[in-house]
Amino acid sequence: MKIRKHLSADGLFKVIRKGFGRIKEHRTGKVTIPLVDALLSGFALFSLKDPSLLEFDKRRAEDAENLKTIYGIERIPSDTSMREILDDVDPEGLRPLFKQVFNELQRGKELEKYQYLGRYYVLTLDGTGYFSSKSISCDNCLEKHLKNGDILYHHQMLGAAIVHPAHAAVIPLMPEPIIKQDGADKNDCERNAAKRFFEKLRQDHPRLPLIITEDGLSSNAPHIRELKRHKLRFILGAKESDHTYLFAQVREAQQDGRTTFYEVAESGITHRFHFVNKLPLNASNPDVLVNFLEYWEIGPDETKYFSWVTDFTIMPFNCYAIMRGGRVRWKAENETFNTLKNQGYHFEHNFGHGLNNLSVIFALLMMLAFLVDQAQQIACPLFQAAWAKAGTKSHLWTKIRELFGTIPFQTMETLLRAYFHGYRVDRITIFYDSG
Repeated sequence: MKIRKHLSADGLFKVIRKGFGRIKEHRTGKVTIPLVDALLSGFALFSLKDPSLLEFDKRRAEDAENLKTIYGIERIPSDTSMREILDDVDPEGLRPLFKQVFNELQRGKELEKYQYLGRYYVLTLDGTGYFSSKSISCDNCLEKHLKNGDILYHHQMLGAAIVHPAHAAVIPLMPEPIIKQDGADKNDCERNAAKRFFEKLRQDHPRLPLIITEDGLSSNAPHIRELKRHKLRFILGAKESDHTYLFAQVREAQQDGRTTFYEVAESGITHRFHFVNKLPLNASNPDVLVNFLEYWEIGPDETKYFSWVTDFTIMPFNCYAIMRGGRVRWKAENETFNTLKNQGYHFEHNFGHGLNNLSVIFALLMMLAFLVDQAQQIACPLFQAAWAKAGTKSHLWTKIRELFGTIPFQTMETLLRAYFHGYRVDRITIFYDSG
């Protein structure tokens, strides 16, 4: 089974190791554990899907050889040392690594599979939490005041991933942390984080043609202006409860015969569309014109309804594709956050909060490990075969950890081949102290 050197685990690990080596050392004086080794250890923790730092610390004593040969870690820190070293790392220092893995997919022509509506790529954004505590907090923690008087301190981030309706794998980009200063409610928090995200997105990918798809909180005039400022196309959810003026304009246009109904049936499902172009989003912003699409999926037992606003001119030939582009937003939750929470990544486990950036760094290292896994899922036949044999990703991670802790390997490729093809131990040598 041939593998693609630059899109295999070992090739991507080299990219990660090289990228970590470029991050500036923030400590002064004599350094016992190099920063690159601390970062690699954190990455290996999430790459192997260890459930806690304590489990990884056991691996430091028992599986040091594989940590050194497979991940290239020269000096493996203890769990306490890892926390102390990573706490003061600037999260922005990890940004180039996401871009470098993305570039490998781009160079390998794998990104082309994700083109949609012509030359575009669909980028879905959604917020999620990754740390919470009633007792541990920092200046950037968000606060939720509970009914019993307690305060829940928590961290959130705005996650982003390139998605496609026909592909299960997603391509996550560098998330943007949501901080206390972003606002008091969910809408303000995500909107302000999105402003920072779009600025950095265009710094990393200035000419990448993108369609942003988000939920109903995003279909407001300031956010749409921000999208247009960064030359980003959009398909945004729009609920009647949030857009009474817009929906009234749609009904008025329908009465005047200015809207279009279109219907297509396939596999026992009727797809019904209703659309109109160039309507003002609301009375306060008559200059913000949007195109409106509503859709019914009519099955034998259930009818589902959705509605969006977009800057694509809607026609009968493209309304189906726009609908799928809007609905693919759920991949942010289903294929990204649910995978991280339920398929072995332990996303909701508190690996450590620290005094400064530790919680954010751990979340970014986990997302970076997830990106490497997704790249293999897209482009590595060996990973795909091993996953198929395991049946589920959680079972595959278990098998990888079992082999990692049993037999010395030079590369992740040899480990995956041992799992997929089977292996035999020819000889066991036992060393003992006769005294």
